[in-house]
Amino acid sequence: MPAPGRGPRGPRLTMPGRRGALREPADCGSCLGAALALLLLLLPACCPVRAQNDTEPIVLEGKCLVVCDSSPSADGAVTSSLGISVRSGSAKVAFSATRSTNHEPSEMSNRTMTIYFDQVLVNIGNHFDLASSIFVAPRKGIYSFSFHVVKVYNRQTIQVSLMQNGYPVISAFAGDQDVTREAASNGVLLLMEREDKVHLKLERGNLMGGWKYSTFSGFLVFPL
Repeated sequence: MPAPGRGPRGPRLTMPGRRGALREPADCGSCLGAALALLLLLLPACCPVRAQNDTEPIVLEGKCLVVCDSSPSADGAVTSSLGISVRSGSAKVAFSATRSTNHEPSEMSNRTMTIYFDQVLVNIGNHFDLASSIFVAPRKGIYSFSFHVVKVYNRQTIQVSLMQNGYPVISAFAGDQDVTREAASNGVLLLMEREDKVHLKLERGNLMGGWKYSTFSGFLVFPL
């Protein structure tokens, strides 16, 4: 008769209180899932988390560190092997430039008809280049742009266009001959890819009297 605790072919594992029950090896996948669930429960306690909706990335505003199997993407987001996308709270983009002098256009401006600005009021992320007066998108997303180009002591009608990658998207006109100052103004939302470029171009008329008080502004509404 076999000895207690031993089967016909060798030792048999038993659990206390349950005669003859086999103990299965621990499920590592279940342990990992439980650890991840505990981490997600504890995450709000260590730092603020803002989830804008079910389809947008989670934005961590604090200094928390999540250790996982992940790799950063080109737009600053981190996507883990579990499909969780975490974007830095510092991923903000905005600029606003103005013209503070009434000098006549430079030779380059006369040749390219680019409308140049000489003072930056806001440049979060440093994606607006003042020398060229061109904004370069740092990531794919929806961007908002607006402009007000003022003509001074100029009776000619002007047409100002917002150019995306060299092509006009929207235009504005100013042609009242009975005022000393008038602005061509417009605004738009644009879907932009990473490294798309935007600037203002004078497509009609001239700004020989200057364009002091003109502004050009834009910001990232949300990334895609």
